[in-house]
Amino acid sequence: MSEWQLSETFRSTSGDVRWGHLGQPGRSPVVLLHGTPFSSYVWRAVARALARDYQVFVWDMPGYGASEKFAGQDVSLAAQGRIFTELLTHWGMEEPLVVAHDFGGAVSLRAHLLHGVRYRALALVDPVALAPWGSPFFRLVGSHSEVFEELPPALHRALVREYVSSASSPGLHPAVLDRLVQPWLGDPGQAAFYRQIAQADQLHTDEVQDQYGKIDLPTLVCWGQDDTWIPVAKGPELAARIPGARLETIAGAGHLVQEDAPAEFTAALVAFLQQVS
Repeated sequence: MSEWQLSETFRSTSGDVRWGHLGQPGRSPVVLLHGTPFSSYVWRAVARALARDYQVFVWDMPGYGASEKFAGQDVSLAAQGRIFTELLTHWGMEEPLVVAHDFGGAVSLRAHLLHGVRYRALALVDPVALAPWGSPFFRLVGSHSEVFEELPPALHRALVREYVSSASSPGLHPAVLDRLVQPWLGDPGQAAFYRQIAQADQLHTDEVQDQYGKIDLPTLVCWGQDDTWIPVAKGPELAARIPGARLETIAGAGHLVQEDAPAEFTAALVAFLQQVS
C-alpha cells in the first residue's frame, strides 16, 4: 500500500496539486475524483483495474492527501471545481470519462454545469449532490472548527479514526485506516482537517442542484446500499433528476464503496464505461 505515490505536481490557484496516471498513453482517459475526508488512495484498486484498458488519472485535491495544505487555503467546493477545470486544461484533456465519489461528485458537477467542462460520460458514486447534506457531527465541527483545531493530538487522532471508520459498512483494514487518517495528523494536517469541514457549504450544491436536468451525457449513479453518511434513497432521487441516468446499488457496501465492495463496484463501473467509450 505504501507504493501508492503521486509523482506529478500541478501548481493550482489554491496550492500544489499532486497527481499521477496509470495505463498506456493514447487510450481513452478516465479521471477519478475522491471525496472528503479521503484522497486518491481510495481509488488505488479501481484505478489499477481500469488501467488495463484506459489511461487513468488520479489526483489529491488541494488540502487533501499529498497535496499542499496551508493556513487560509481555499478548499471549498467552489475552489475545487475551478481547480479541476484548470487541471483538465493542464492535461490538455477534452471530454474525459469522469468517475467522482462523495464531494468529488459536487466538484465534477460544478465544473460541468458552471465552467462548461465537457465529459464523455459521468459516474457519480455516493455523491454530495442533493440538499440536505452533512451529518450532525459534520455540522457541529463546521460551526466550531477553531475549537476542534486545538484538540490534543491524541484526541484528534481518535476522532478522525472514528469518523473515517464510519464510512465503511464491513469495516476498514487497519493499514487502510492508518493510510486514510495519516494526512490529517500533525502540522499542517490537523488544521487542514477542520478547515475543509468549515468550508463545506451546502450553498455550493444548491447553486447547481436545479440544473441537473440539463445534463446531456451518459450518467451512472452508483450507491452503497448500506451508506450511513448519505442515505441510499438519495440515489434514485438524483438519478430521476438527470435525464437517462442509470442507477446501480452495491449490496454490502457503505459510503466507501471502493473499499467495501471493490470487485462488485469495479464490475458495474467497467460495464458502464464499456457502453459509452
